[in-house]
Amino acid sequence: MTTIISALAIAGAIHAQTARVQVIHNCADAAAASVDVWLNNTLLLDNFAFRTASPFVNAPAGTPFDLTICGPNSTDTTQEVVRFSGVTLTANETYVITANGIVSPTGYSPAQPFDLDIYPMGQETGTNSNNTDVLVLHGSTDAPTVDVTAVGVGTLVDDLAYGSYAANYLSVPTANYNIQIRNSAGTDVVAEFSAPLQTLNLGGAALTVVASGFLNPANNSNGPAFGLWVALPAGGNLVQLPSVAVSTTRAQIIHNCADAAAATVDVWLNNTLLIDNFAFRTATPFVDAPAGTPFDITICGPNSTDTTQEVIRFSGITLMNNTKYIITANGIVSPTGYSPAQPFTLDVFALAQETGANPANTDVVVLHGSTDAPVVDVTAVGVGTLINDIAYGSYTANYLSLPTADYNVQIRNSAGTDVVAEYAAPLQTLNLGGAALTVVASGFLNPANNSNGPAFGLWVALPSGGNLVQLPSVPVSTTRAQIIHNCADAAAATVDVWLNNTLLIDNFAFRTATPFVDAPAGTPFDITICGPNSTDTTQEVIRFSGLSLMNNTKYIIAANGIVSPTGYSPAQPFTLDIFALAQETGANPANTDLVVLHGSTDAPTVDVEEAFAGATLVNDIAYGDYTASYLSLPTADYAISITDATGNTVVASYAAPLQTLGLQGASLAVVASGFLNPANNSNGPAFGLWVALPAGGNMIPLPVVTSVVENTANAAITLFPNPATTEMNVNIDAATPIANVVVRVMDMTGRIVMNDDLGAIGTGNFRHTLNTTSLQQGGYIIEIVTDGAVNRQQIQIVR
Repeated sequence: MTTIISALAIAGAIHAQTARVQVIHNCADAAAASVDVWLNNTLLLDNFAFRTASPFVNAPAGTPFDLTICGPNSTDTTQEVVRFSGVTLTANETYVITANGIVSPTGYSPAQPFDLDIYPMGQETGTNSNNTDVLVLHGSTDAPTVDVTAVGVGTLVDDLAYGSYAANYLSVPTANYNIQIRNSAGTDVVAEFSAPLQTLNLGGAALTVVASGFLNPANNSNGPAFGLWVALPAGGNLVQLPSVAVSTTRAQIIHNCADAAAATVDVWLNNTLLIDNFAFRTATPFVDAPAGTPFDITICGPNSTDTTQEVIRFSGITLMNNTKYIITANGIVSPTGYSPAQPFTLDVFALAQETGANPANTDVVVLHGSTDAPVVDVTAVGVGTLINDIAYGSYTANYLSLPTADYNVQIRNSAGTDVVAEYAAPLQTLNLGGAALTVVASGFLNPANNSNGPAFGLWVALPSGGNLVQLPSVPVSTTRAQIIHNCADAAAATVDVWLNNTLLIDNFAFRTATPFVDAPAGTPFDITICGPNSTDTTQEVIRFSGLSLMNNTKYIIAANGIVSPTGYSPAQPFTLDIFALAQETGANPANTDLVVLHGSTDAPTVDVEEAFAGATLVNDIAYGDYTASYLSLPTADYAISITDATGNTVVASYAAPLQTLGLQGASLAVVASGFLNPANNSNGPAFGLWVALPAGGNMIPLPVVTSVVENTANAAITLFPNPATTEMNVNIDAATPIANVVVRVMDMTGRIVMNDDLGAIGTGNFRHTLNTTSLQQGGYIIEIVTDGAVNRQQIQIVR
């Protein structure tokens, strides 16, 4: 340093006024790894190396001078790299001058321009022998604005941008610290460094700590890596602060234990009181928590002075570095009074965010924290299912990133078919764009079973903590409905269905059905039927205005009737026939539930009977009518007869193979569809029974039963289903007792492949089921012998 001392001694002799100056070389550009610094035409610093500093020395004050940076071993200033003209220092002031930035034209990104960053209130010594005074400079060209924190102390410097010094020296007690560089929000640790001020006996000292080097060397000519370096007042090589493993993570703690015995608690971290008088439905902000080191969390009653009166202790908790947490207290601590008494626990989410990922969205993580609520779905009205099958104690796997808007959110059963409750979530109104929230299902569905505790609701924890925010409960805005197209008029073979001005069903075909879908409840709406491929409702075929569906009521809505002015007789007007007791599943897993709709425009009032037992299932059902309620039938294979209203004349018989099709526990709509007399109805589709499943899609025709014969023993014999797959039913309706019945099946060569001797049967209906799984696909002859009388029928086996 003899050059600078000699040069400044000469300058000081010439100029009576002086200032004190320390110069720090922090330009990480390889082209300036070593430079000469000239004061006017005098060499001030010869071969001045990166990450070195001059001592504090006298410099001319009150008179402008030039500082010229040249390459090493320069003999004059003609080969300058950069010149700073007209620099003027104030007499008796002390300066820290740091060279930062980039001189190369390429190879560095961002290429912050080379500059001298000047701090005019430098110190050569500390102000207190028990403290160390620290000046901080952000000199890393590719690092963003940052915060500087000391572990266990808090934020030392807030929002320090490149090229800036902290406003003042920090006077900190001389101790050993861990220093963290964080993003400007203070939420993410970029790096952590050891600052052993006490170990290095730096009490009473004044230091300059410089952020130096590149966060991303690969984008900066593989230059020196980011670190914190210390300039001592005596100058010389800067001292590197050692990088250490990050010792903290970030966590938010939410109190969601609805047990009155834990309404307010103290939370201890090891033997330190972490949260005093922590109330139900409040949250901490995100705070630092120890990372990589096991610790205990102890829950005590309020106003505790130590952990000896613990309510519960969670030992050996370890949080990972670079992972953020939401930790929620859920469950029950009381031995009685709560059902179910889910045990008290800490439910941990390890992908927490303090801010959203997109300023146009709101990021939401959901926790099911209601001890007596079942597995549920969460849906947003008009959007669809957000969460499927979330159980108590579970968070969503990730944040839901939702466009920031106002939503209605529904809690549904796990099948998604029934709405338990609905809440307003006004994300846009509350200006929550870019935010990250935790929504907690909190409280009891049945307070009476839980010591009359707080009722169920959705509550929101903000990253800043404080009282949770309740989402307002609102009347449920949707119901569930299935729409069936049963208009057999050729002019409506395919239609578009509009709800108000929104296309609800595009190209909706005859004898198809929608699944059960959400529909508006409590609000009048229009249904408009248009031709296929419509673009709006101006070309309506028919409009139904002011329809209103009730909440907590499910519907089947069937389109029936005729739209054409001629060609159909009788021309029942087109209408929507509505059934308001619909089911998506059966009430009994051993039964199949059926609702029947008479939708055949030219069929009279009819009865529906079970063909084998002769039992009337539906009495006197007229066109446009549903049965009053579902028929709950034991799941079996049936033959169904449509008779006139007297029950004496069979119009048609159909197989209903409920068991064969595995329809236990199902709920079905059976629709009489098409024309009894197609010739009078533009040769339209013929009459039949068709089934709509809750899942929608093409309706399923029930097969016609044609194998009914009379025998000489005064017995009616019915076979179904025919064709059969794995089973065929033989029904014998005997007018008098029969002494012996034999059923045999022969292939087309006459070989007997099945032979069942059934013995005697009494008067009335008798059913025998043939297991046909062993038969190959193809045609067979079945013989039913009753007291010597032989009845033969051809049957088909299909696979």
